[in-house]
Amino acid sequence: MYNFWQNLPKPFFILAPMENVTDFVFREIIAQEAKPDVIFTEFTSADGLFSKGRNQTIHKLKYSPIQRPIVAQIWGNNPQKMYSAAKLVQDLKFDGIDINMGCPDRGIIRKGAGAGLIGNYKLTKEIIEAVKKGAPNLPLSIKTRIGLDTVITEEWIGYLLRQKIHALTVHGRTAKQMSKGKANWKEVHRTTWIKDKISPNTVLIGNGDITSYEQATKIYDTYSVDGIMIGRGIFANPWIFAPHDNSKARSRQQYVELLLRHLKLQEETWGSTKHFDVMKKFFKMYINNFKGANLLRQKLMETTNSTQVEKILLTNLDLS
Repeated sequence: MYNFWQNLPKPFFILAPMENVTDFVFREIIAQEAKPDVIFTEFTSADGLFSKGRNQTIHKLKYSPIQRPIVAQIWGNNPQKMYSAAKLVQDLKFDGIDINMGCPDRGIIRKGAGAGLIGNYKLTKEIIEAVKKGAPNLPLSIKTRIGLDTVITEEWIGYLLRQKIHALTVHGRTAKQMSKGKANWKEVHRTTWIKDKISPNTVLIGNGDITSYEQATKIYDTYSVDGIMIGRGIFANPWIFAPHDNSKARSRQQYVELLLRHLKLQEETWGSTKHFDVMKKFFKMYINNFKGANLLRQKLMETTNSTQVEKILLTNLDLS
């Protein structure tokens, strides 16, 4: 097995898995502009990969060479389906496989998946063993939180580390908190001590509230994690993974040109197979922090296709 986690620089930086955000197109754009050290796919359902909904799920595992090293994140509560999903991920030649044990969505928790696995030690072990069996040649990582309703860091993280996994990402909130309040980086720091006692070779990644490269490096220096995962922070700056990049120094035209590239690749890749409204969540990332941005974004939110977006941008920003 080639364990790429052991060959990364420190600190290293990761684009977090985000549903309907980190699809093939968005990952491609970020990889071309300011590539992180590791990229994760979207949150991918093991059940969906082996059901009538396969065609609506399999596209999440599309990637290109520029996105390597790339990790496929899967989720589910059925060990047999997780085994099958892991086998598929290995067949698709991903660089790693990750089990989501931190999604705070209530529906997923009710199914006993995502953060619903926190504290369910028996099922957690069965799923980990199934994924190892399905993808024996891929390094296994897990993404989780410090608790479900209350903080149980030592018990939960300690248990995961005893399962001989290669990497662990800890989000500094409980599932109940979702994305509210501040991430508890002191508790994330505590996991580094637990790791050193139980599994010193496991790579530890911290996640939560990182909005700049500089902040990420300070977090690394302060809390002793091996790497930093950034999720929502990418919406504040598409170039967040570029060292010393100042997004405020970027011109309005650079942002708009990147949006136009994103639109073009979106259409070339998905055509009509993805609803256009998925694209709208990116408008605030590209159209922000300049005079007239709010009004322009309102106009863009009323569009129904990329042609309309291009026309509005060219008309309002005189980019022709």
